[in-house]
Amino acid sequence: MPRPLELAPPRVIVEPRADGTTLVRSPEPLAPHARAVTEWLARWAREAPERTFLTERAPDGTRTALRYGEARARVEAAAAALLALGASAERPLMILAESSIAHALFALGAQHVGVAAAPVSPAYSRLSTDHAKLRAIVELLRPAVLFVDEPAAHAAALAKLPLEGVRVIAERGAGPGHLDAGALSRGGASPDVARAHAAVGPDTVAKILFTSGSTGEPKGVINTQRMLTANQQMIAQCWPFLRARAPVLVDWLPWNHTFGANHNFFMVLAHGGTLHINHGKPVPGLVEETVANLRELSPTLYFDVPRGFDVLLPYLEADGALRERFFAELDLVFYAGAALPQSLWDRMEAVSARARGAPIPMVSAWGSTETSPLVTSVHFPIARAGVIGLPAPGCEVKLVPNAGKLEMRVRGPNVTPGYLGRPDLTAEAFDEEGFYRIGDAGRFEDPTRPEQGLVFDGRVSESFKLTTGTWVHAGTLRVALVAACSPVVQDAVITGHDRDEIGALLFPSPIEWGRAADPRAVILEGLRALDARAAGSSRAITRALVLDEPPSIDAGEITDKGYVNQRRVLERRAALVARLYDDADPEVLRP
Repeated sequence: MPRPLELAPPRVIVEPRADGTTLVRSPEPLAPHARAVTEWLARWAREAPERTFLTERAPDGTRTALRYGEARARVEAAAAALLALGASAERPLMILAESSIAHALFALGAQHVGVAAAPVSPAYSRLSTDHAKLRAIVELLRPAVLFVDEPAAHAAALAKLPLEGVRVIAERGAGPGHLDAGALSRGGASPDVARAHAAVGPDTVAKILFTSGSTGEPKGVINTQRMLTANQQMIAQCWPFLRARAPVLVDWLPWNHTFGANHNFFMVLAHGGTLHINHGKPVPGLVEETVANLRELSPTLYFDVPRGFDVLLPYLEADGALRERFFAELDLVFYAGAALPQSLWDRMEAVSARARGAPIPMVSAWGSTETSPLVTSVHFPIARAGVIGLPAPGCEVKLVPNAGKLEMRVRGPNVTPGYLGRPDLTAEAFDEEGFYRIGDAGRFEDPTRPEQGLVFDGRVSESFKLTTGTWVHAGTLRVALVAACSPVVQDAVITGHDRDEIGALLFPSPIEWGRAADPRAVILEGLRALDARAAGSSRAITRALVLDEPPSIDAGEITDKGYVNQRRVLERRAALVARLYDDADPEVLRP
């Protein structure tokens, strides 16, 4: 039977201004929070030393577990090793690795003694050919230590990086000149660790996270200890049920992104929960690892991006035993990273009702790498996808009219002080009142009842005009298109800037496309249905082209929030956009 969840009541203060902007904030003050993230580790090592903190599954199926008591000792040993190797506030720890227990030990070890941990996407190493982004990151960070999961897997990149004087720690497969992570994390602490930890304060830089951006080099977002601990306090005040039941996660979301790391990993640590590291990914060939983990483990909370739900749902719908295991202990499902198509929402509710007799609560939130990440939270029942909740305690959202929408700007203790080594970008990112310009648009679900929450309304920069002068809000239209063409379309990019008609480049669902008898017919039917509901040329899609190549992380076509980067796709695939508007091209679908 579903368990009742204690949630904060939906309350909000709305202050319209004479200049047309509106301030939105919670009436609840932010409660005191930890000085540093490893204070949570110290608490649970004292109160529940035998409780499992992290587990991971080896290729042979065996599972390794790390308990809180052991974790504290090994984190302090890792911290001692990093200090001995020259890591400092000025010379951080760079991490080039997938999520793992060893990764966690050294990241926490760095943060324990005031050394920033800078996890970098392994895609910059493994999927790149020129390694330009990775080289730029190394030059910006000037790390003292580089942690890698397996040197051989990054050999091509490591050979091209400016790593003179940088000590390399290897999780496995250490070669000549490499230090062994396992030995270092069992080497014991030192008096230097206690002294360095005592000096850590709210303004100490805890992490540097890199955002992909639409063009150019990745930006290094500064994450302070205050940002991370304040954000978890915000989550705790929105979701009081976390105090009553320690969370259990089975999670694939990468730690070089704010969702998987700052939101999920630290939520587990702050509440003394358990994180089962899932080495699966939401793509064919790797989603099977996720399914294998979920056959064995029952989470209490499940977090994912829409792409993850798209590949997991067919398994839950077809396999009764998997479905029962997945929902056995589950309290809620959380989606983030992009607007969830309503079709995926409906399917998740339907499959959960089959397993538990009632639909699972579906919730979301909104934020970015620069807000560590949560700004708004859904802590009340919602009936459809797209609602992003209300500002968390301590956060203010300013709604600013912009290009026919309301641009959302953010201020609070969870907001970054800026970008590493880029004062120019930092200055551009904030308005005259100190609100961070996040670039997303929002609106109230019901302006007469603001307690029903805000709705994500796409990216301001993605809106464009047709030659008729009509505004097209690409983000909103993309969600409607994906829903209309469900389940064979996983994502889409809207075209039509300075053209007469709206078109779409379609990324097919890798699983559902092959299952459909005639996937193109499904798309045509969806386009016709969308056209029938369209209120004018700003919502009528007249042409579409199915793409063979999925969006490329390495080319910047997937943002750090997990959704398709509209602008980058249009730039990179300009030739396909030209084909889309060629009426003689036989591959172009016309409803």
